[in-house]
Amino acid sequence: MQTSVPRHDHPPLSPLDRLLVEVDACLRTLTGVHAQAPRPNPADAPVVPERVTGRSSDPDPIDGAAGPDPALESEPVRRHVAGLMRVNHAGEVAAQALYRGQALTARSSDFGARLDAARQEEIDHLVWCGRRLEELGSHPSRFGLLWYGGAFALGALAGLAGDRVSLGFLAETERQVSEHLDGHLSRLPEGDVRSRRILTQMRLEEDAHRAFAEAHGGMPLPGPVRGAMRAAAGVMKWLAYRV
Repeated sequence: MQTSVPRHDHPPLSPLDRLLVEVDACLRTLTGVHAQAPRPNPADAPVVPERVTGRSSDPDPIDGAAGPDPALESEPVRRHVAGLMRVNHAGEVAAQALYRGQALTARSSDFGARLDAARQEEIDHLVWCGRRLEELGSHPSRFGLLWYGGAFALGALAGLAGDRVSLGFLAETERQVSEHLDGHLSRLPEGDVRSRRILTQMRLEEDAHRAFAEAHGGMPLPGPVRGAMRAAAGVMKWLAYRV
C-alpha cells in the first residue's frame, strides 16, 4: 500500500500579510533586535604575530579587544569616529531596506533569493556598526526611519523596472559604498584597529555584491541617475555624521 507524504505548502501571503512582514522587518532593523550577528565580529579577531619581523599586522599587539582604544582617548577623536560609524550604520539600515524593496518587486524568484542571501551579510554589518557605536558611547542616526523608507522605495522602484535595472542599481550602489568606505578608512585614527577591521571586512563583501550584480547582467545606469544617487548619499552622510 502506497502512502502519500503530507505536504506543508503555505498559501501565498495576502497584501496585508506582506505589509505586516515589511513593517516587522523595518522595526527590527531600526530597533536593533539583531542581538547576535551570525558571524563573529571582525573587531574581536586575534592578531597573529608576524614570525619573520616579530611584528603583528595590526597596531594592537594582542587582540582587537585588548589595550587602549585610540578612538576613546579624547572627546574630539571619539566624536569623529562615532560620526563615521554612525554614517556606516545608517548605510546598513538603508541597505536592509534597499534589498527588501528589490526582493519584493523582483521578476525572478531566484534573483529575489540571491538578494535575500546578500541581505543576510548586511545584517552582520549592521550589528557590527551598532556595537562599535555602543563602545564609543554613541547612538545610531536619529533619521533611521527616513533612511529606511527612502531606500525601500528606491529598491522597489528599481525592481519594478526589471531585474537587469535592479542589478545595475545594486552594482552602482555597491560601487559608491566601496568608495565611501575607502574614504572612511583613510579618515580613521591610525590606531583604531577595531573600527578599521569592521570597515575592511565590509568593503570586501560590498565588492563581492557588486561583482555578483555585474556578472548576472546588471545594466549600467545613466550618468544623471548615478549622480542623483551620489547626491542623495551625500545628504545622508552629512546628516548621519552629525545626528
